[in-house]
Amino acid sequence: MRAITIPEPGDADSLVLDEVPDPEVQAGQVLIDVVAAGVNRADVMQRLGHYPPPPGASEYPGLEVSGRIAAIGDGVEDWQVGDEVCALLDGGGYAERVVAPVEQVLPVPRGVSLVDAAGLPEVTCTGWSNVFLVANIQPGQVLLVHGGSSGIGTMAIQLAKAVGAHVAVTAGSQAKLDVCRDLGAEILVNYREEDFVERVRELSNGHGADVILDNMGAKYLARNVDVLATNGRLVTIGLMGGRTGELDMGTLLAKRGAVIATSLRARPVTEKAAIVAAVREHVWPLVEAGAVRPVIHSRHPLEHAAEAHREMEASGHIGKILLTT
Repeated sequence: MRAITIPEPGDADSLVLDEVPDPEVQAGQVLIDVVAAGVNRADVMQRLGHYPPPPGASEYPGLEVSGRIAAIGDGVEDWQVGDEVCALLDGGGYAERVVAPVEQVLPVPRGVSLVDAAGLPEVTCTGWSNVFLVANIQPGQVLLVHGGSSGIGTMAIQLAKAVGAHVAVTAGSQAKLDVCRDLGAEILVNYREEDFVERVRELSNGHGADVILDNMGAKYLARNVDVLATNGRLVTIGLMGGRTGELDMGTLLAKRGAVIATSLRARPVTEKAAIVAAVREHVWPLVEAGAVRPVIHSRHPLEHAAEAHREMEASGHIGKILLTT
């Protein structure tokens, strides 16, 4: 099969389309003929040599795919060859075929094309696990999403809005903020021109943010704590703004706040299975009802993976970038 390999870490041109052996399906797995794969920041970090795959995972990039089941391993009962699915992966999605643990496989929701379904697993599992399972957002509370126009951001906005939360976002352009508003965000902050702490406080009548979904890490740590509401929860899922920051424990203590750091890729299958099951139960009905949808920015052929990575690194995209086989 064809797959994107990374012979040496480097810039986007270090992604190489190569002929590699087909993966072999094992017990408890399904083999998927890939139709499309989602492109994620984690793939860029892996390409740069900063985010190696967890032990036992494919060395090829790609954390989510959509496609058709080509073969079924021993012990798999609920799927058949030919079923259209999407899947959360540990790696290997930038390829024509990939194996996935059956616990991480989802049906393509009604109303979503097979290609666009590749943009769902990572953002729905990340959004639901962090905003709902970890931070326990409640109706009427305020969610602040940094990078609101990203794939994860566009999904988090819709999910929070669907359960009756109020959503604030930061983004770097008016065009991005306009999309966030159309998806349901009510407080819109251009981080290049405004201070999000001041704006969120002002537009929430001094309340602040009950939950913050943060992809920046150190750069925003102090200000995130400042804007937390009483009993607020800061959930950090990325380090685009650095690894080491200073935390004012007095401020956090006075607010009875929590700072939580989470990741998805390296979790064991049992934990991912629980997240995927929750997404299928709670998110898939919202998608099929039209209340939540994948926001797709662009689709590139697999052989143009370098172009897709350059597009992601330029940060002008809104929603998901996909590769098609």
